[in-house]
Amino acid sequence: MWEDFKKFALKGNVLDLAIAVIIGAAFGKVVTSLVEDIIMPIVGMLVGGVSVENWSYTFNDVVLQYGLFIQAIIDFFIIAFSIFMVIRIFTNLKRKKDVPAAEEPEVLDKTQELLVEIRDLLSKEKTGQ
Repeated sequence: MWEDFKKFALKGNVLDLAIAVIIGAAFGKVVTSLVEDIIMPIVGMLVGGVSVENWSYTFNDVVLQYGLFIQAIIDFFIIAFSIFMVIRIFTNLKRKKDVPAAEEPEVLDKTQELLVEIRDLLSKEKTGQ
């Protein structure tokens, strides 16, 4: 059983997944900080210092804090857009890397040029032009 577990745990896919989860968690913290510490204060300034987090409705003894829900939705869209932009940048960088360089035309010497001309003339005669 131990050998099977080692084979499973040391497979490339499992290690790649573990690394992706760790990097994803770290990236999540960066994006959360971006939203909470930079973007939302700017949004608050633009809307006149209004904070939606404090919006609530009280019905009898029940407090519905719908402002927190609205804030979570705003955070989600900002985080989703940030991730979209990062993925788009990486995809564009990968495309540029994967595109092969344009091949330079082959330089022919005089003999090869003459042979190409003769070939072209012979093909014209065969077609009757």
